Amino acid sequence: MTRSQLIEAVARKLDLDRATAERTVRLVFDTMAEALLRGEGIELRGFGSFSVREYRPYRGRNPRNGAVVEVAGKRSAVFKVGKPFRARIEESAGRAPVSIENGARRARAAAGGEPLADDDAAE
Repeated sequence: MTRSQLIEAVARKLDLDRATAERTVRLVFDTMAEALLRGEGIELRGFGSFSVREYRPYRGRNPRNGAVVEVAGKRSAVFKVGKPFRARIEESAGRAPVSIENGARRARAAAGGEPLADDDAAE
């Protein structure tokens, strides 16, 4: 969905004219961007959260010639999907959502830890 499709959807669902819907969407995005620029996180319960992650500088290698390259540190916006929204996505794909406990057990089993029971492997 593009920004203009979002504006059209907001206008249609709220019975607004396009200009008002556009101002509303623009205001929401601008407010979110300003908060992230100030280093604040944004939490939308049931949907997800936005935060700014800092990456330290490091030494990398140029893949073409193997030369050492200094990579500058940076800041980047990150989105983490919330559990209720993730569950809705899983359900829409025709799969039962994996519980946090079963997901953790699977990760430990994959790392060579505890073996999976037959009913865990089916999920």
